[in-house]
Amino acid sequence: MSRAIMLLHCPDKQGIITDITNFITVNKGNIVYLDQHVDYSEQIFFMRVEWELDEFLIPKNKLEEYFCTLYAQKYDMRFKIYFSDYKPKMAIFVSKMSHCLYDMLARYTAGEWNVEIPLIISNHPDMQHVAEMFGIPYYVFPITKENKAEQEAKEMALLQEYGVDFIVLARYMQVISPEMIEHYPNKIINIHHSFLPAFVGARPYQAAYDRGVKIIGATCHYVTNELDAGPIIEQDVCRITHKDTVTDLVDKGKDLEKIVLSRGVLNHIDRKVLVYKNKTVIFG
Repeated sequence: MSRAIMLLHCPDKQGIITDITNFITVNKGNIVYLDQHVDYSEQIFFMRVEWELDEFLIPKNKLEEYFCTLYAQKYDMRFKIYFSDYKPKMAIFVSKMSHCLYDMLARYTAGEWNVEIPLIISNHPDMQHVAEMFGIPYYVFPITKENKAEQEAKEMALLQEYGVDFIVLARYMQVISPEMIEHYPNKIINIHHSFLPAFVGARPYQAAYDRGVKIIGATCHYVTNELDAGPIIEQDVCRITHKDTVTDLVDKGKDLEKIVLSRGVLNHIDRKVLVYKNKTVIFG
């Protein structure tokens, strides 16, 4: 059963929910999900609505045009419509660490995600055996300071060839260029091995250990040009004690990273993330 999913935001005004729900019901759509939020400090209205299309009177290819003419202009609204019968194509970028890669591929193979993974890209050959195990093409682009621009151009061409909709960095240890970020705005998902913005940098677990912290965390966020400062999709923490070694912290952190990244990716796949400025609204 095909459904339409609409994400929108606009200045908060009276009548928005009434107009949108009337638009759907008058055209014989059956609403199966509706959630909304008002940011009172910004006076911005956010909404996610999902409805069945079996008897809907407006064709899919005309839906965006109709809604824009009738309501988006009226409310100064920014909106996006998705369809449940389209499987987005997700590329995975990975370096040498396997824990996030294995976790995502296991969920994908088990059918937990409504997504296609047409390829995996890496700057090292180390994870090729994992890709072969799951039957996914694996491409290696060794990157140095001298060839980075050239290699990224090849990666971009490959992503376009496969029709990739978004990218997940599964502990990919390279900084993404502004050109790629511009081409995939709020469509590159990263997992950071700490609870941002605390303990940023290359050795957060050592820094946490030296500081004697009692919790460690992981952060899933969209990639922007400001390193590790993009809109946050998901975060979580776990407790530790003085008995835990740095190795213990790393092991516990890996478990967190897998869980937090998978939650963030699932929210993106299910169209539950709405980005506004450098923050996100995550619908339940």
